Amino acid sequence: MALIVQKYGGTSVGSPERIKNVARKVEKFRAQGHQVVVVVSAMSGETNRLIALTKEVATNPSPRELDVVVSTGEQVTIGLLCMALEDIGVPAKSYTGGQVKILTDSLHTKARILNIDEAPIRKDLDEGKVVVVAGFQGVDEHGSITTLGRGGSDTTGVALAAALKADECQIYTDVDGVYTTDPRIVPEARKLDTITFEEMLEMASLGSKVLQIRSVEFAGKYKVKLRVLSSFEEGGEGTLITVEEDTNMEQPVISGIAFARDEAKLTVVGAPDKPGIAYQILGPVAEANIDVDMIIQNVGHDGTTDFSFTVARGDLAKAVKVLEGVQEHIGARAIESDNTMCKVSIVGVGMRSHPGVASKMFRTLAEEGINIQMISTSEIKISVAIDEKYLELAVRVLHKAFGLDAQA
Repeated sequence: MALIVQKYGGTSVGSPERIKNVARKVEKFRAQGHQVVVVVSAMSGETNRLIALTKEVATNPSPRELDVVVSTGEQVTIGLLCMALEDIGVPAKSYTGGQVKILTDSLHTKARILNIDEAPIRKDLDEGKVVVVAGFQGVDEHGSITTLGRGGSDTTGVALAAALKADECQIYTDVDGVYTTDPRIVPEARKLDTITFEEMLEMASLGSKVLQIRSVEFAGKYKVKLRVLSSFEEGGEGTLITVEEDTNMEQPVISGIAFARDEAKLTVVGAPDKPGIAYQILGPVAEANIDVDMIIQNVGHDGTTDFSFTVARGDLAKAVKVLEGVQEHIGARAIESDNTMCKVSIVGVGMRSHPGVASKMFRTLAEEGINIQMISTSEIKISVAIDEKYLELAVRVLHKAFGLDAQA
């Protein structure tokens, strides 16, 4: 008998029939003798509907009240799923994040989990019940409802699995595992049987939408066995995300290719080439809560340098405004921006022991006439910023060049 935490996303519970399907799936695991905790998202489209409602009544709703409204989507789902379970003879009990006492900090709309009181869940499991918990939400020390940010139900699932020391955390979604890249762009993309936490963390941070990055961080930190499965296909093994690296000598150097379409580049032209200039530029950007990705500081000439970095496209206007203030302060010549960028990344722990990966990537792109504008690397990834119109071509040729089309 195992203790399993299962998380079902919005599409998996997107209609009454799909909720009944989840109930039948949970019943099968329980019939095998397993204890099951289920974490659910709001029904697909519901969170967007609730956010739209808030915008109709307030131009700038307070984050606290926003959390009160958007957290109700999951509350509906947990009640409906428990009804569906009980309708087929499975005893079940629902909990909101506050009822479980998923304690978070007070950073509304993107709170972080501090502690979970698992005692009530264990009691219900020992009594033979399936426990259904609302994802995406918690409560702070003042009793205020908080939410964990979009996609936060993945984090709830992994955090509960860590607190309960579950045997496995299963993330059910509308895909049947983690692929070498998006199959909609590369039909030959292959489902991976296993991938390391390190690789999954890079893939998630670089644009892969299968798992929320915080959930992968959580799973890696607490050594939670994590598996991605399909809600709609029976019998598949999905993809296991594991701490151990595959020691198979035939393991490919690259495990996958991630991409992000919504990149924008900013360049501070003619900034003073002196110590501290990077901080003078990026400090105000950070204070404006804008995440910076790739950074390049060019070689200085005549006492000045050009300083470039990328941000999410949605942050571009805000970043330009911040930099206009910086420009005046430091005496830079101009601020230039480009919102037609994208980022393509290759990821694989095999890079550690295989030289020549970067040159192969650059040669492959050069042969297709794709100009690289910026580069960033880590031990297991190489990312390039290129013109967005070349994104799909770049992903396809790199996927083929690194042998990811081949069967494992």
